Amino acid sequence: MKGLRIIRMADAERDVRDEVAGVFVDGYYNELSYFTRDRSILKSAFKRLFSPEALYLAEESGVIVGMAGCSSNKLRAMPVELQPLQEAFGINTGELAFNVMSGEFNSPLPYDDDTGYIECVATLERARGRGVSTSLMIYVMEELPYRRYVLEVTDRNETAIRLYRKLGFQEIERRAEDHAEERDFNERIYMEWRKTGDLKGIELEAGQM
Repeated sequence: MKGLRIIRMADAERDVRDEVAGVFVDGYYNELSYFTRDRSILKSAFKRLFSPEALYLAEESGVIVGMAGCSSNKLRAMPVELQPLQEAFGINTGELAFNVMSGEFNSPLPYDDDTGYIECVATLERARGRGVSTSLMIYVMEELPYRRYVLEVTDRNETAIRLYRKLGFQEIERRAEDHAEERDFNERIYMEWRKTGDLKGIELEAGQM
């Protein structure tokens, strides 16, 4: 995508935590609105939880418009902490948010040193359909040293599934969701990609993430 710059959050020349939190809230608002519909509160809850060394950002005209995390067996992209959540949501809701999210974002990854785990992929609503997520994914998959990449996507997220398949990811496992009605999806799909060539020939078509 022309005019898009990909940087690691740790290498940003300014404090981008507010912008990154805004992208995260935009990307996952349907899920996060369970805790509150106030976007400013959601942003304040998550702005301190990102690992700058494991997050990659898409910047367009000086504005952060997309993000993608690449975790490893040593570092997660967004480890969840109780205190910031309670400060933003209150004691009870903050504890609920921590309990709901810590299992997904804090658990050690069962992968070897050659595997990266892609997570927290999100794009500002106004920047969608222009290949931002595709550009981020290609950057991570080409520039980082991992030989294998794994990701998780829900069966309802058909747009993301199409993107991942186009990038060459293949399904390796499905797990039924225990709380399907509450979560509004039935299965978690795990997909992998192994580095055997480059991705520069992938066309960024209109309508992609």
